[in-house]
Amino acid sequence: MANTGHGPLVGLKVIELAHIMAGPVCGQLLADMGADVIKVEKVPGGDDTRRMVPPQIDGESAAFMILNRNKRGTAINLKTENGRAVLRRLLHTADVVIENYRPGTMERFGLGYDTLRKDNPGLIYCQVTGFGRTGPYADRAGFDLIAQGMSGLMSVTGEGDGRPPIKAGVPVSDISAGMLAALGVLAAYIRRLKSGEGQLVDTSLLEAGIINTYWVSAIFLATGVSPGAIGSAHPLSAPYQAIQTSDGWINIGAANQANWLRLVEVIEMPELAGDARFIDNAARMQHRPELIEILTMRFKERPTGEWLERLEAVGVPAGPVLSIGDMLKDPQVLARDMVVEVDHGRLGRTRALGTPVKFSGTPTKVARGAPLLGEHTRGILREYGYSDVEIETLAGAGDIILR
Repeated sequence: MANTGHGPLVGLKVIELAHIMAGPVCGQLLADMGADVIKVEKVPGGDDTRRMVPPQIDGESAAFMILNRNKRGTAINLKTENGRAVLRRLLHTADVVIENYRPGTMERFGLGYDTLRKDNPGLIYCQVTGFGRTGPYADRAGFDLIAQGMSGLMSVTGEGDGRPPIKAGVPVSDISAGMLAALGVLAAYIRRLKSGEGQLVDTSLLEAGIINTYWVSAIFLATGVSPGAIGSAHPLSAPYQAIQTSDGWINIGAANQANWLRLVEVIEMPELAGDARFIDNAARMQHRPELIEILTMRFKERPTGEWLERLEAVGVPAGPVLSIGDMLKDPQVLARDMVVEVDHGRLGRTRALGTPVKFSGTPTKVARGAPLLGEHTRGILREYGYSDVEIETLAGAGDIILR
């Protein structure tokens, strides 16, 4: 059955023709907010994340499951005319289609935006590519690693001169592109509510990487100098970074003068407040290595937990550097329902990440685990007018996959 009950987007019909990450992130965010997202996977094999193993949970890809809960799933062979005809019927009444194939793929199938809009002028067509639909790189395939390098992110990530370039530990360009795509879809949907017209939404991994460079791009645009990697430190404020304690690491966010003055009292070094090297943020930035050396010596005298209690008592922003496992057990994370249990079609109850946006009037719910390949094909095609005989015929010819 379609999503029938939770979130502000209930009633929105979304067809997700997307694989691996950026497109599925977009689809999952929309599904979390109540949209009925039908994930259309390729034949054979389905989404490539089904083969990103290990890890697996009893034979099911953990990577696929984390990105595709709250969606219904079908598998359609777009290389056959009958398969394309099935998809065209789904798209005829869709509100939104999301795709992140290599540029030109949908056009070769006869399913590009200019074709689909003729039958469905209200369609919002969201395309996520490596580099966008225009420009000299428009036809290139793109991956998160490539985007992180070309957006400048890898030049400011890591420990500095002489060290190899480092990408962020998570696919930040992929995930950011998915969020931008969801934002674009919602903006286009608001416009359609007013005008009745759909439109093409176009974003890319490269642009998603670029918007994460606001601070460091500001530095270059003001000075003409490209910032380099500075570890966990901030390019504009100090102290604002991870500092070692006697039993681990703590992040200190003394990013303004008031918090700096509170910090020196907490660490019982009030003389630093009057030290000309640290008198204001500009001075602290100029003398940051000396400052961090002094702070590290002091913070290594006590464990992280004790420092956190002291800093919290006076309102200095601080937090521990958690492992992923510790983060997923943190009481604040659990209180915000960011770890949830869902029913999977084969595994039963499984854990997933929750919905990051909360609504007071239209609360969301993670109600469905990631689909098995072709799990909902029969029910979906029935909704679109196919008889059981027609469905079995399509399956027998390899045009669709049934579960």
